[in-house]
This record gives sequence, structure tokens and C-alpha cells, in this order.
Amino acid sequence: MAKFVVEFEYNVDRAGRQDLHPAHTDYLRTLTERGVLLLAGPLEDLNGGLLVYEAEDRARLQEVLDAEPYVRGGIVARTRIRQWAPGKGTWIAAHALPAT
Repeated sequence: MAKFVVEFEYNVDRAGRQDLHPAHTDYLRTLTERGVLLLAGPLEDLNGGLLVYEAEDRARLQEVLDAEPYVRGGIVARTRIRQWAPGKGTWIAAHALPAT
């Protein structure tokens, strides 16, 4: 499974996202429960968010993003996607399988 870092930049402020926010939150919760969404949260220095996904490939990730309520609602002005291969850090150590 590949990991992807996705940055959304919005074309409306927080107030402009409120109508879609419940659907966005529910969608992210569903992806989390399915193991697709690993991390997500707003960016402090940009009107946007950063999300980390795990998907079979880039095509499957695109399907996930196309179903995102903020994307479908037209409030994502820009999406930046990078495939990522995390290998170090406390999150990696915390999720490492014990040696057998």
C-alpha cells in the first residue's frame, strides 16, 4: 500500500465551509475506520488542510479525493499530492511490529 500526503487549499474561509463541514467530517471518519485516512488537520499558515492517506495506488487515491465533500462542493481551489515513504520518527516506531 502506498502512502500519500495531500494538501488542500480552499477558496473560501472557514465560515464558507460550514455547510459542507458535517459531510466532510463524516467522510473523514469513514475513511479513518477503513484505514485509508492516517492523519488529517488544518494548516495553520494557509487556508487549507493536510491529509495523509494509504491507498493501493494513485488511481484509487484519486477516487477517494473525488468523493470528498469539499472537493465535490467546489471549495477546494488547489490540491497538491505527493507519494510518501515514511521511514523514521516516533510515529513509525510506535507502529512497528515487534521482532519475532
